[in-house]
Amino acid sequence: MPIEIEKKFRLSTKQRDEVLLRLPAIGAIRKGEDFEVNTIYTGESIELGNSVLRLRRIGKRGILTYKQRFPSNSDIKHQREEETRVNNPEAMEAILEALGFAPALVYEKRRETWTLGKTEIVIDELPFGLFMEIEGAEKDIRDIESKLAIKRLRPEPATYPQLTLQHGIDHGGVLESRFP
Repeated sequence: MPIEIEKKFRLSTKQRDEVLLRLPAIGAIRKGEDFEVNTIYTGESIELGNSVLRLRRIGKRGILTYKQRFPSNSDIKHQREEETRVNNPEAMEAILEALGFAPALVYEKRRETWTLGKTEIVIDELPFGLFMEIEGAEKDIRDIESKLAIKRLRPEPATYPQLTLQHGIDHGGVLESRFP
């Protein structure tokens, strides 16, 4: 069972700019930038807050993901993560709905991806804020956090679906958080 280990931070505009200056200075390599549309589905076997079924669209590509969070008091979260690429996101959406899953949340995201060794660092812009996620081994996460040396970094315990529940706008029974 694959386990995702990551720590998320809420960033101010100034902190994001500082992070983007520091990443190449500590040896991180920029991999690119994407625009994503993420749809979270509900159904009998999905319990929002504990598990998530997500169809992510990046251009014409898609990624179907199941996540199940493990209980923890740590600011570094551990969760089961199963993912597969989807060649036809529209067909996958039809399959999910035929199986009884319904869209509950939609959020858009601009993501810039960097790597440092085996660790991935992403800078995310969502309609409700700026964030950084560091994904890798706990030791590497803490090491990168220390090397970045950004003052007043605030861990963000909420997931993007949880934040969409807080900030989204109801469009026909689906909470959406989209850019204007």
